[in-house]
Amino acid sequence: MPETTPAKKIFISGATGYIGRRLTRLLLASAHYDIRILVRNRAKVQQSIADQVDVWEGSTFEKDLLVKSLQGVDTAFYLIHSMGSDKDYQQLDRLSAENFRDACIEAGVRRVVYLGGLGVKQNASKHLLSRIETGEILSARPECIQTIWLRAGVIIGSGSASFEIIRNLTQKLPLMITPLWVRTQTQPIGVDDVLAYLESSISLTHPDDLVVDIGSEQLSFQQMMQQAAATMGLKRKLIPVPVLSPRLSSYWLILFTPIPYKLAAALVEGLKSETILQNDNAARYYSDIHPLPFRETVRRAMDELEQNYVISRWCDSSGQKACDIKDFDDPTGAILRDIRVVGYQHGEKQVSVFQAACSIGGPNGWFRYDILWRLRGLMDKLIGGYGLNRGRRQDKELRVGDALDFWKVADIKPGKRLLLYAQMKLPGQAWLEFDVQPEQLVQTAHFIPRGLLGRLYWYAILPIHYFVFTDLAKTIVKAAREEDDKIMYK
Repeated sequence: MPETTPAKKIFISGATGYIGRRLTRLLLASAHYDIRILVRNRAKVQQSIADQVDVWEGSTFEKDLLVKSLQGVDTAFYLIHSMGSDKDYQQLDRLSAENFRDACIEAGVRRVVYLGGLGVKQNASKHLLSRIETGEILSARPECIQTIWLRAGVIIGSGSASFEIIRNLTQKLPLMITPLWVRTQTQPIGVDDVLAYLESSISLTHPDDLVVDIGSEQLSFQQMMQQAAATMGLKRKLIPVPVLSPRLSSYWLILFTPIPYKLAAALVEGLKSETILQNDNAARYYSDIHPLPFRETVRRAMDELEQNYVISRWCDSSGQKACDIKDFDDPTGAILRDIRVVGYQHGEKQVSVFQAACSIGGPNGWFRYDILWRLRGLMDKLIGGYGLNRGRRQDKELRVGDALDFWKVADIKPGKRLLLYAQMKLPGQAWLEFDVQPEQLVQTAHFIPRGLLGRLYWYAILPIHYFVFTDLAKTIVKAAREEDDKIMYK
């Protein structure tokens, strides 16, 4: 019998982030790899792949667990960074990278592949500088382990932060007064090409450490906006002016895009400096990969949106505190509750009510009092929160960890329970729970107030709750009934 080559064991950290989700799916499609992933919350692993991967729950700050999880691994991907995170993110990034490198060495890993950002230290933003330092730390011991350091600029794909900014601004504003940094040069790259470079790095034949800058044609942010508009069949006018400071630019972005203030500020800071290729190693060592032109990456991203096939979004990452729902999936400690119960006939389908609950928000809106929800979302945006225009990944499907306007999906029990954790700015913690029982929907708003202000906030909005939450529960049941009727009479 012919001998078969054993599958290489591949380790992916940050596996529930924007790139990590897509890379995991790509590698699973090949019979050449045995995939192991590290996640902070195993509930965020998509059910369709959970039984195909070896899931380890933990973080890069748990040294012993990290060493154990890396045993037998050939290639380890490091896809972790702290864009828009806490004030001490730089120190956390350093510690995380050091732990990962040392654990890989101790476990006998052959190669580390890291995805960082384009740029040079002399004029790099704080966040880009941290990503450069991460690459230097991972590759600091070449005598013990090999590091392939890929560096990308603006990544274009459905759900990426950069694409969300470009798409929202282009579609919403026919005339834009823009800061001068829109003329800064960069080299964007499509997410599919990034994934191709990552996968090829597993089998790349090269004896030493390697830094590989990847990107397509050189463009300014202004040119990207204009080309994106043309791809969408729109005409847009951009007028750069010198009076828009980075702070004002960040506020401009949060009003018209789904990006919150901290992330917008970090992106704007990075856009002030050129991010162009510093070497030709991509062409030399990955000659079979030819990055798509910017317009084609935009077209593909738009196609995915229109086909409702968005695999991952910028806010999937567990690296950002506000994007993770670990330890937030149980509201039993709440001391204030607003409960709405809506019955339905036994003949009506419980699964239809559950599906209707999973369809709220995003482009589907919040029913009769949608204007009040949007007003609350605008207030949240103005004070640095997510607001409502973060939307949702797909129109009807939800999974644990998905963003839903200013909520995050904390738990799902198919056909029975949907639990949303509030990520709006609040004087406390809040959840919205849908308990779908055989003959009734029990909708509960849970709240843990923070001090006196939290209690005052709760009782001040109770009158609004009466209208908004009553309408929400009733309309969910009504929508389920109408959907059942459509199916019955087809």
